[in-house]
Amino acid sequence: MSEIRPGNTVDELYQTLRERIIEGVYVPGFRLSQGGLAAELATSRTPLREALQRLEADGLVVSQANRGMEVAPASHADVEQHYVLRLLVEPPTIAGLVGEFTAQDLERMAADLETMERDGRRVRDFQEAHLRFHQTALRRYPKGVADLIDMLHTRIYRHQRLYLSHPGVLEDFTAVDRIFMEAIRDGDAVLARQVLEFHLIDAALGLVLDGEPDHVFGALRVAARGLGIELDTTPDRRIERRPARLRWLRQEVRHDLALTTTNLTNAPPEGDPP
Repeated sequence: MSEIRPGNTVDELYQTLRERIIEGVYVPGFRLSQGGLAAELATSRTPLREALQRLEADGLVVSQANRGMEVAPASHADVEQHYVLRLLVEPPTIAGLVGEFTAQDLERMAADLETMERDGRRVRDFQEAHLRFHQTALRRYPKGVADLIDMLHTRIYRHQRLYLSHPGVLEDFTAVDRIFMEAIRDGDAVLARQVLEFHLIDAALGLVLDGEPDHVFGALRVAARGLGIELDTTPDRRIERRPARLRWLRQEVRHDLALTTTNLTNAPPEGDPP
């Protein structure tokens, strides 16, 4: 649990409360009484109120009539929508920016990837390194795009923290991120876009299905199809088994790419031609 110190600033209170929500100390629906929190955190109500307002802007806290503020619901449908937006925006943006990454950018990404590999048993440290890894790319995005993606990162973060604690997930993230970084290093815009598409769909499936195994993937399936990606689902748009199969239908892709994680694979079914 985050350290509590008397006289916390707004930023410190924000970080303390945010971490408690992400870690599940304050569960969805938990009432955030300003009086109770002020006493617990040894602070006054003014900075606490500002910290809660920032959390509300992040989508982690909601205001309820006659109840004050409480921890926002953890909606798997919202997680799907957040990943759909990222899927539609980020891969083509990356493809257009591959040539603008500097040696320093790649050094930062490599360092964060090493941290991810080293901190494979510490989920919080891994998640922070993973975020920094992708924030290097985020800093290259146009401002409006960067602001949107940063907001989506924030709203996905607490779901991702829980998901990363599951066996095999850290290894999956690290392996795909390494291929993504190498594609950027090699100036391969087509591959970088393709790997990021895979990564986002993979993460969306994992975060949603681990909490709601019968989830109906309407938006994700439509967005993928619009990008020339076929995602195998049942007729009622559910994922019957994992890893689900993905296939790129558009012309400009690397057909030699073979990726498989716990949730997703683009490998052809056994016995089928590649």
